Amino acid sequence: MYKNLAATFVAACCFLCAPHSAISQTTDPAKDQPLKLGFLYVAPLGDAGWVRQHEEGRQAVAAALEAKVQTTYVENVAEGPDAERVIRDLARQGYQLIFTPSFGYMEPTLKVAQEFPDVKFESITGYKTAPNVATANARYYEGRYLAGVAAGRMTKSKLAGYVAGFPIPEVLQGINAFTLGMRSVNPQAQVKVVLLGEWFNPPRERDAAMTLFNQGVDVIAFHTGSTAVMAAAQERGKFAVAYHSDMRKVAPDAQIVAVTHQWGAYYTARTQAVLNGSWKSGNVWGGVKDGMIRVGDFGSKVPKAVQAEVLQRQKDIAAGKLHPFKAQADVLDNEGKLVIAKGKTLSDADILGMNWLVAGVLGKLSY
Repeated sequence: MYKNLAATFVAACCFLCAPHSAISQTTDPAKDQPLKLGFLYVAPLGDAGWVRQHEEGRQAVAAALEAKVQTTYVENVAEGPDAERVIRDLARQGYQLIFTPSFGYMEPTLKVAQEFPDVKFESITGYKTAPNVATANARYYEGRYLAGVAAGRMTKSKLAGYVAGFPIPEVLQGINAFTLGMRSVNPQAQVKVVLLGEWFNPPRERDAAMTLFNQGVDVIAFHTGSTAVMAAAQERGKFAVAYHSDMRKVAPDAQIVAVTHQWGAYYTARTQAVLNGSWKSGNVWGGVKDGMIRVGDFGSKVPKAVQAEVLQRQKDIAAGKLHPFKAQADVLDNEGKLVIAKGKTLSDADILGMNWLVAGVLGKLSY
């Protein structure tokens, strides 16, 4: 199923993740009324993680635009029929701009958008647009590469772990970039992957991390929605890469670096566009250069030289001097097939349609 998504991504993206019970009919708001913004969250709102970063984005909009906007959020909304129900509920209540930040919200968003052509929707991590549906995502792979550099410097066993949800291109980009980053400073490093088939399940995330530690992993990364992997690393005395948020409160000794997502500027700009009448559908794919991805928040055990190396490479990515998927030598997948020829750089279409695991990854495209 997920292998087939690659072709869909290429076709669609080559041009470039307290419920309300009251229901009322949509009305055109008076011009002196605040713009009503709704946000859906795929997991419970916690102190760190995917949902926390989007909540910080919502708060940034509220702080920047103050009385011009009225915002609300609905947390822990499952992808699928539940999401469609909540999105429709928000539209019926008069919310004029609705942000849906989860890959599985894409189809429900498109369906509801057809019913409410005057409502604007932002499908975050989705790739299908409509006249009133824009999409946006971040180049997470840039941060993953940088985290891989830090992990490659910190590992002693030369074996890293990676806990992830689904083998969709976004996840594969991260796994591959992380591995390439590790191997750029530690050529014999390997990455052992566990795919869970779900985004948020703290007990299973923890179990997967513990299993990897038992297999010799001494540094771990993850692409899931909770802090469970970080907590497991802290408990076991291992190193870990935080994702979405700085997680040093959870893993003060384990965290070596954090790949953080920054949504506030994008959310504010898109809201301002609705307010001034300039909002248009489109597709944004921003990275380090655009301020949507940032690597930092180093742990106390990371040498200053390693920190400086990672931060310099981050500057190089922002300046266009470094691309995680530009091959200094032929790059093979983990089945021996050439995927990037020496001197070549993957196009955006190739990255968006990624359906392979790079050499050095111990895992398969299934779970």
